Amino acid sequence: MAIRNTSASKKNTTPTDTAKSTRRRGEALEDSLLDSAWEVLSSTGFGGFTMDAVATHAGTSRPVLYRRWSSASELAADAIRRRMIQNPIELPDTGNLRDDLVAFLDDLVHRRSEILVLFSMGAVKVFGEAKETFAAFFERLQAGRTSRFVQILERAVARGEIDPAKLTPRISQFPLHLVRYEMFTTLKPVPRAVLEEIVDQIFLPLVRQSPKSRPRKP
Repeated sequence: MAIRNTSASKKNTTPTDTAKSTRRRGEALEDSLLDSAWEVLSSTGFGGFTMDAVATHAGTSRPVLYRRWSSASELAADAIRRRMIQNPIELPDTGNLRDDLVAFLDDLVHRRSEILVLFSMGAVKVFGEAKETFAAFFERLQAGRTSRFVQILERAVARGEIDPAKLTPRISQFPLHLVRYEMFTTLKPVPRAVLEEIVDQIFLPLVRQSPKSRPRKP
């Protein structure tokens, strides 16, 4: 009768194997699920983004996902939000609003192109099933985060470059909306010349202080 070599079987079990078999919990599990969700989203777009697809990719089950997110659109929003936090847009400080805006929008185009292009890939299907609007989706992306674009505008107000009375909620977001429109409709990075046109010919004329309202230099 052959004797089983138990020591050999023990030797083949490494700390790495043990670590792999340990169940992920809490924040570590959620981060892992969001990473899987981003990988599915970036490879299939919204058209192929389902709870089943994410669960399969993550090696888990749909109930695990539904305990944290009520819909595919919520999961997609949090996956994109995590990606944005990991790849933040730089906050330029050139000393003047015009150059700050151009630099910020240029960085936004290069860091967010991959995300905005996803919306051309079946987004209507995901949002239709969840009965959620794009506005609610973007609010979830921004929840609890300080807008660096708003910081740029606040510094310009403090320097006296723009009239705060002219910064209505819609106008203050106008450059971002125009850049997103360009990216949605062309599915290409926005050329710097177009960004400069948006800043110089559209936004700044709307918000600059009139000569009468500018503070006089001592």
